[in-house]
Amino acid sequence: MSTAQENVEYAAEEAPRLEWAEHAPDVYKAMIRLDSVAKRGLDPKLYELVKIRASQLNHCAFCLDMHTKDALAAGESVERIVQLSAWQESRHFYTEKELAAIELTEAVTVLTEGFVPDEVYEKAAKHFDEAELSQLVAAIAVINAWNRFGVTFRKTPGHYRPGQYR
Repeated sequence: MSTAQENVEYAAEEAPRLEWAEHAPDVYKAMIRLDSVAKRGLDPKLYELVKIRASQLNHCAFCLDMHTKDALAAGESVERIVQLSAWQESRHFYTEKELAAIELTEAVTVLTEGFVPDEVYEKAAKHFDEAELSQLVAAIAVINAWNRFGVTFRKTPGHYRPGQYR
């Protein structure tokens, strides 16, 4: 007996425009190295929340797939991941430190709306020492770069396994 779910026909999966890492392997390797040093000293769950939030803002489905799976593997809850897109209405799910990081992520990611406001930066500076804050901004910058590769070349979501690229 078949279930209704088995009869659902999903849209066709789009192929990537280009496998950029094959054509620019030195850039890809440099991005991997940059990513690995940018996360040093940051809490793994916070790191993934930042990557998820930037990827939501940048509409990078590939990175959303990857970082939600990595966040779950790091012990993050489904509820906090789901609420992240509405964090301002769901503040009670996050610590003040996480909220400062999420807000800074938005300010750094959406630079087209101006600049990083002093109040956002100062709030983050209250929760992160200078080394941590430097690492956090590096992590935000790196995920924004990854998002641009993913969106431009239409990396296909849905096939990533946690830790696959480590």
